[in-house]
Amino acid sequence: MSAVRAARVHATREQILTAAERLFAEQGVYAVSNRQVSEAAGQGNNAAVGYHFGTKADLVRAIVRKHSDQVELQRARMLAEVEGSTEVRDWAGCLVRPLTGHLATLGSPTWYARFAEQVRTDPALRKIMTDEALTSPTLRRVVDGLQRCLPELPAGVRAERDEMAGQLMAHMCAERERALAEGRPTARSSWHDAATGLIDAIVAIWTAPATPPEPEAPEEFKEGISS
Repeated sequence: MSAVRAARVHATREQILTAAERLFAEQGVYAVSNRQVSEAAGQGNNAAVGYHFGTKADLVRAIVRKHSDQVELQRARMLAEVEGSTEVRDWAGCLVRPLTGHLATLGSPTWYARFAEQVRTDPALRKIMTDEALTSPTLRRVVDGLQRCLPELPAGVRAERDEMAGQLMAHMCAERERALAEGRPTARSSWHDAATGLIDAIVAIWTAPATPPEPEAPEEFKEGISS
């Protein structure tokens, strides 16, 4: 492939990725057809999406990878500063700030946080993001760091709180991004400050004491209620 043709192909792929990310963020992944993506990307050939990316799942994966590479670089820099820390806040920061820092570098408007929120609502597509995250060497180091300093919690409670933290991060980033795109006021003046608020909340989620389970009612009491 000549250099000119390679550059043209790369430009086309970038146009498709940008158009798909915006449309998926605003309308939902399955509400948008490949034809709509091709048209929004300025492609006369309606089969351009399939030609360059294959299935819709492949297109979603390509968008995730486009951003995860940049998030990975930011996380690697943060890890160099907190390695060996026993503070939950340091490790929570390594989860939150690489994403918010990346969003800040994209200017305005951005669509990735809303795109990610849309993807999280579908089990099959969510698995794409999960699989990509599991291949991240820096994210594995963050998880290991958290494991070393989080308080002891029952496994079920810990899994529940991990899910809470992930949902909170995804939703709050998407809501801030949506507000910025629509010109509405936001609670925090910058992505950096928004990250600080998120880290405060996530640390609180992970370190709050767990309420002991309530004791089982005596069998005779249960029978009395059901009779």
